[in-house]
Amino acid sequence: MESWFGTTSQYYFTPFSTSHLLVLFVAVLGIILLIGFRNHIFRVSRLFQTLRWILFSLLLSSEVSYQYWTISNGIWNFAGHVPLHLCGIASITAMIGLLTMQRSWIQISFFIGIVPAFLALVTPDLPYDYHHFRFWKFFVHHTAIPWACLFLALAKPDAITLRSVFKVFLLLVAYALVIGYAVNPLTAANYLYLMQLPNTVTPLSFFGDGIWYYLNLGITALLLFLLQNFLWNRYIHKSSKRLP
Repeated sequence: MESWFGTTSQYYFTPFSTSHLLVLFVAVLGIILLIGFRNHIFRVSRLFQTLRWILFSLLLSSEVSYQYWTISNGIWNFAGHVPLHLCGIASITAMIGLLTMQRSWIQISFFIGIVPAFLALVTPDLPYDYHHFRFWKFFVHHTAIPWACLFLALAKPDAITLRSVFKVFLLLVAYALVIGYAVNPLTAANYLYLMQLPNTVTPLSFFGDGIWYYLNLGITALLLFLLQNFLWNRYIHKSSKRLP
């Protein structure tokens, strides 16, 4: 138990190993099922409410258990363990969205939660394999984030509009400025990877250096938001049922 919940393990994570491929399969399967059965899910109130609170519980328990792990092992610090990365913020906005079902939280969660969380699943910055708590926390959390964000959008498909693209993008830019000019410098943190790249190879590794890195981040985010909006309204929106 100590090694499973401790800070070390003899079992190290290997990208695209059997355990990694299995969790990727589960994550993709969940997305397919949500989209494929979306009208049934939102037509049956009990099923909708059950999934709603399961997703909320997964997000909340993942974050609380991670904070408990860092504190109990004496490694918690503000610079590394506050949920200020994009996936952490998406988890929080998704939980608020699941609680309130308000359009603004659904819009924010949809645009900032699905793609970043899936990229994190494919290229995880993770030290240990399935023999350790960190493996399960990471993959349960980063699987539940896109599921919850998609679930919210499917519940109210009219919330995803072209206007919401620019609304969320401007909010993201404002958040990045606060993180980049205040939080990171004052706490020696690297939230949003604005100070340096992740330890593993990710798409961020190809964004260049200096000012080009930040410009490419912003342009890519806006293009991804626009692509999400196009795909949503082209293939999902018109055939989805609306919640009353």
